[in-house]
Amino acid sequence: MVLLGSNKEADLCAEIAQAVNAAQAGQCLDWSGRTSLDQALAVIAGARAMVSNDSGLMHVAAAMGVPQVAIFGSSSPLHTPPLSDRAQVLWLKNDPTYQPALDCAPCFARECPLGHTRCLQDITPAKVLSFL
Repeated sequence: MVLLGSNKEADLCAEIAQAVNAAQAGQCLDWSGRTSLDQALAVIAGARAMVSNDSGLMHVAAAMGVPQVAIFGSSSPLHTPPLSDRAQVLWLKNDPTYQPALDCAPCFARECPLGHTRCLQDITPAKVLSFL
């Protein structure tokens, strides 16, 4: 597993890598903030699958036909979906089993104006893996 991201995501990626490696679920490499765009594109091109947020790299994976799970929280796949038949969208707003419903989504805010961030915090690794 390889984690890509910018310097802004380095702390989060380090936390994810530490958790994955501690669980002995395999080696997780944290390359956040350490790759050029060309290197990130090469990693994505060679990937068996990708999990991403609503980002430019999500669209790169879609364009390359890489199977992916695209996670949406405060943004909306109705506006910027990955344009690929091999992409699965995970958005709790559209999940009829998720309760209570996310009436606040999409808010498009970078920080939750309600302070709960349920749209992202309630997405579990098991839920993501069920899409792969």
